[in-house]
Formats: sequence, structure tokens, C-alpha cells
Amino acid sequence: MELYEVMRTTFAAREYTGETLSDEVLYEILENARFAPSGGNRQGNHVIVVRENETRIALVKLLEPAAKRYHAQVKAGESPWNTISPTKVTSEDIKNAQAPARLMEPYKTASLLLVVTVDLRVVASTDQHLDRVGIISGASIYPFAWNILLAARHAGFGGTITTLAAAEEPHVQKLLNIPSECAVSAVLPLGKPVKQLTKLKRLSVEEITTCEQFDGTQFTKP
Repeated sequence: MELYEVMRTTFAAREYTGETLSDEVLYEILENARFAPSGGNRQGNHVIVVRENETRIALVKLLEPAAKRYHAQVKAGESPWNTISPTKVTSEDIKNAQAPARLMEPYKTASLLLVVTVDLRVVASTDQHLDRVGIISGASIYPFAWNILLAARHAGFGGTITTLAAAEEPHVQKLLNIPSECAVSAVLPLGKPVKQLTKLKRLSVEEITTCEQFDGTQFTKP
């Protein structure tokens, strides 16, 4: 499949047919995804392939509180897990919320789960002293996670980057024997999509690009 087509048709697949994603295909996906960049090319990424149902059930159980908070905030009209606008959702609201099936089912129905971690000892977190949540460390792991999804699309499979596990990181680390210095960056359910989307809705280049300043003139097509 041509590169631009893969880039324009790789979507967040959450419903799967149940078709097996073989170790052979998975190896090819990871074989190509590993060429993603990382800070200083230090390659602190590590992948855990989870197929066993018992582990999936345990993982889903751990992620329910984070999913409930997500749902409670959406119901309250908030942007879930936002660090700029303080939440008005209470612990009682979260306790009484339902974990959305849309968030939880992919962990159960995907052919497999990939738990992606990054070794924080090799990450240059240049924004660590800023008065905001850190995001720079992600530059050393999310290109790899996205490469996995691009390679999966190329192979006829699909998935999505989920990050609920980060909210329950200590428990997930214990479940999967992940060292404390390795951050749980994402869980990627992978499988054969029930249907393949080919027309994705995204903002135009003009809507996301300006010249010289954040509030500068729009960059437009020549």
C-alpha cells in the first residue's frame, strides 16, 4: 500500500472480527515499526505482547477507575483528564459512573494487546521544569506506537492508542512485572477491523498552520 494512503486511512479501530493476528504478521509489524525515531536514538521502547485472556481480564479490571472518570467528565461536559481546566467531578460521581464499553471492549475483543513502555532513564525530558504537565518524553515513544498502527494498517489490521493504563501505572507495572523506571505509555489493541474507514475527518492544513507566529497568517496551498 502506498505511504500516503496508509497515512490517510489509518484510523482508531475499536471493533474487530475476531480473526487471528499471527506471530508472523506481528513480527513483521514490529520489525518495521522499530525504525521510529527517539531522543538521541536511545530507543528506550519495550513491547509486551498480551494474548492470554486471564491477563486481559485483570488489565480491564485495573483500568475501570480511569474509564469511569473519563465517562463522568464527559457526562459533566468536561474534556476528560484535562490539566488546564479543573474538574468539577467528584469521587462519588466517578464511583457511580459506568466504564464505557467503547473504551473497555477493545481490550477483550482484539486479537492481542501490545503494552508499550519507555525507559525513563534514557529520555531527555526537557520540559520537566515548566509549570505544566510534561509532554516531551512522549516524543521518544509515540512515534513508535504510531508506526505500529501504520504497519498494522498496511498488513490489513488495525488498532488504537489507549492511555488509560497510565492512570493506573503502579498496578499495571505490578501485573506485568514492568520495572518502576519504565513508564506505561500505551496499550494498543490490535485486530482485523470490522470495517475499514477510508475517509477520515481532520482539520485542513489552513486551519492548523500559520506563518511566523501562532496568530500569523494562514499557510495556504500554493
